[in-house]
Amino acid sequence: MSTAKTKEITAEKAVQTNEKKWGKTLMESGWTAFPSIILEKQHALGLSAMDVNIILYLSTFWWEAENKPHPSKKTIAEALNVDPRTIQRRISALEKAGFIRREYRPDKDKGNKSNIYHFDGLISEAEPFALEKIEANKARAEEAKARRTRKKPKKTVFTAIDGGKSD
Repeated sequence: MSTAKTKEITAEKAVQTNEKKWGKTLMESGWTAFPSIILEKQHALGLSAMDVNIILYLSTFWWEAENKPHPSKKTIAEALNVDPRTIQRRISALEKAGFIRREYRPDKDKGNKSNIYHFDGLISEAEPFALEKIEANKARAEEAKARRTRKKPKKTVFTAIDGGKSD
């Protein structure tokens, strides 16, 4: 079977699994794959709730690795129900922290197009946490396997000893 066909089957299974959890209607309206470790370690990474919301929202526009997300700040602000200036400040802070990188897209006729967002910094910052979690998961799995295969102690049969006094 070709790699493309295998990926397609895997994607279909993911959708089916998620449809069981979230329902067909919600899944048909769109879904996103996102690494759990970023949510789990947001505090350790120094991300605010707004930062995570922005990153999550940007990720909904990132369907293929080579086609990076590029919604406008206004679009992001409307989705998160905040002022565009808030988005501008938070994206600037995310960029300064090295989590995202903006790529400007000048347009000779219309001024600038919306920025393209790259997550290389966030990915590299989250990777040590992911590796740590993978190792912890492996250790837990090995411990569970050891518990299941551990030899059970032989049952000791106790016999009663007549220890009473004889008359």
